[in-house]
Amino acid sequence: MTVDGFATALRDRDGEGHWLVHGDGVRQRLPVRRWHGPAEPVTAEVLARCVGPTLDLGCGPGRLTVALARAGVTAVGVDLSAYAVAAARARGAVALHRDLFAPLPAEGRWAHAVLLDGNIGIGGDPVALLARCRTLLGVAGTVLVELEPPGLGLWQGDARVASPRRPGTTTLGPAFRWARLDTRAVHQVAAHARLTVRDVFGRGGRWFGELAVPAA
Repeated sequence: MTVDGFATALRDRDGEGHWLVHGDGVRQRLPVRRWHGPAEPVTAEVLARCVGPTLDLGCGPGRLTVALARAGVTAVGVDLSAYAVAAARARGAVALHRDLFAPLPAEGRWAHAVLLDGNIGIGGDPVALLARCRTLLGVAGTVLVELEPPGLGLWQGDARVASPRRPGTTTLGPAFRWARLDTRAVHQVAAHARLTVRDVFGRGGRWFGELAVPAA
């Protein structure tokens, strides 16, 4: 789950004092240790819906890419952060250092794309992001996306990562475009991206959606 603004948090493997601060004042703690650890049971259950070649978009240190590969699924991670890609490769993942909007291998032939850990926010435009996913998928392909709880809607704006500098102080990283999308707003956003919502479900206090390329 990375854009350049997440670099400081990613390098602090044991740190839990990093926050994503949205322009509307919402603050979300960044689970850095989780990113560097193995796929937790909730995530593993979501990934079980991936039964064919899968792109892990915004793969970060690659825990999801590795989990998919260990389950026998061909998986490739994609991330804009060179550090994240190096960390993913170090743990055995296949990962590309690339902007997900840049050309990617096998476009139009992937069975699944994964946008977990808040990665629906990448680029600050969920419609554009999901439309890009659609171009990557083959017939009957799906997108697995993590969502906000119902009632929070769609938010788009600037965000920054707040990281501890010394006890009692924090520093804000550069601003970047980001978004949040909840379980209700996903229906309209998916429709604009020419995808259908196949399922919305909660697991372990988190929410997810499975979006599909419509049948021709």
